[in-house]
Amino acid sequence: MGEEKYREFSSKLMPTVSKDKVIGIRTPILRKYAKDLENYDEFLTDLPHKYFEEDNLHAFLIERERDFEKCIEMLDTFLPFVDNWATCDSMKPKVLKKEPEKLLVHIKRWIKSKDVYTVRYAINLFMSFYLDENFDSDYLDLVADVKIEEYYINMMRAWYFATALAKQYNATVPYMENNVLDEWTHNKTIQKSIESFRITEEHKNYLKKLKR
Repeated sequence: MGEEKYREFSSKLMPTVSKDKVIGIRTPILRKYAKDLENYDEFLTDLPHKYFEEDNLHAFLIERERDFEKCIEMLDTFLPFVDNWATCDSMKPKVLKKEPEKLLVHIKRWIKSKDVYTVRYAINLFMSFYLDENFDSDYLDLVADVKIEEYYINMMRAWYFATALAKQYNATVPYMENNVLDEWTHNKTIQKSIESFRITEEHKNYLKKLKR
C-alpha cells in the first residue's frame, strides 16, 4: 500500500518519527483497511509497533470500538506508545462524545500524565468535545495550568485557546488580557486566531494589540 513520494512527504511532517518507520500509506486507504480488518486482537497487544502506519492503524481500530469502557481501556494501553502528533490527533472514537461526563474523568487523568502525547490527546479532546454545548470555563483553567516546556503540547494548547476564542470568546479573552499563558503559547494563540476564518475582524484587531 505504500507510496515512496507520499513517504517522503509524510516524513517531513513528522520530525519525531524516524523515516525508517514510515511506509507511506495514504490515510483513506489505511482507514478503509482498518474498517475491513477482522481478528485484530493480537495486533492490538503487540506493542510497541514497528511502523508509523501500524500506530495509525491501531488508532483507527480503537475508533471502531462502540463500548465506552472498552474504548478507554484500549486508549490507556495505547497512549503511552504514541510518539507523534499525527497518530495522537487521529483518534476520535465516536463513543467518547456520547459520554461527556464519564469522559471528563479520564481527560483530567490524562492531562496530568508525564507522556507528551497523552497530555496532547487530553487537550485535543477538550478542544473537540467541550467548546460547544459541554463548555465550562473551568476547562480553560485545566489547559492553562499545563506547565510543560514541550513544543507538541504547547502547540496544542495554542490551538485549543484559538478555537476557544472562536467559540467562547467572552470567556476566553481574559486569559489573553491577563497574560495567563506563557509567552510562546500566548503569541501562538494570537497568531492562530488571526489566521482563523471563525474570528471577527474586530476581535482579530483587538488580539493583535495583546501580543507580547
